[in-house]
Amino acid sequence: MSTKILIADKFPEQYLDELKNLDVEVENSPKLGEKDLEEAAKGAAILVVRSTIVNETTINNANNLKVIIRAGAGVNNIAIPAASAKGVSVANCPGKNSVAVAELAIGLMVSLDRKIPDNVNEFRSGKWNKAEYSKAEGLKGKTLGVVGVGNIGKEVAKRATAFDMKVYGYDIVRLDDVQLEYVDTIKEILPKCDVISIHLPANEKTKGIFNKELFSLMKPNAFIINTSRAGVINEDAMLEAIKEKNIRVALDVFNDEPEAKTGEVTSSLTSNPNVYIT
Repeated sequence: MSTKILIADKFPEQYLDELKNLDVEVENSPKLGEKDLEEAAKGAAILVVRSTIVNETTINNANNLKVIIRAGAGVNNIAIPAASAKGVSVANCPGKNSVAVAELAIGLMVSLDRKIPDNVNEFRSGKWNKAEYSKAEGLKGKTLGVVGVGNIGKEVAKRATAFDMKVYGYDIVRLDDVQLEYVDTIKEILPKCDVISIHLPANEKTKGIFNKELFSLMKPNAFIINTSRAGVINEDAMLEAIKEKNIRVALDVFNDEPEAKTGEVTSSLTSNPNVYIT
């Protein structure tokens, strides 16, 4: 009986082909959600996910499961205590998507500055408003604060420098090979910066760290980008800052993000003109 690998998120075709050339059974089911996995993973020895949640029930139901691989940096979407209790190994791939996430963060900065999504949306609705969308200030000369200078944060800093941005960074560990100026605290970095880019892990120390106090320290009209974990931002405090300081926000993660890969979404953020979500 060959080893079964279940891939429950999008996976590059070339690597699927490489796996299929091995003496293993590969099931590629990128549309599986958290609840689907509870049944689908039963026969798998190896489970590969990206953002899909692997809960305790999935792990307990999967009698053949030996390894769970997160094709990304963190493992906060995997029930680690349940895996440990059952002797299932958990692995991740830190750094492998660093450039992709950094490029997204830079793209979101440009989008916020030039209001590209709004411009395209109005054009598709038959509205021409070049006067409004020619008002971008540009990123050159702006100040960027990178909160979390790990594999992704340092790639963001490198690209921001190419845009002639002044870059500050905050992290509990300081890397030597990064093109930025470190500050000692998050509170110190926020008033300095026109743009904040968050690259923090999800843990007890970072949960809700961007709260009312931190948002109050940001410049009026500043941009904030979060491509890390939804839980690091208190969304009520964020919405208040949008209202009071006209902060503009771009998020690749948000609270109560739909489990399904496609479908409808209901969120207090969908109608807010100061929020872009990918």
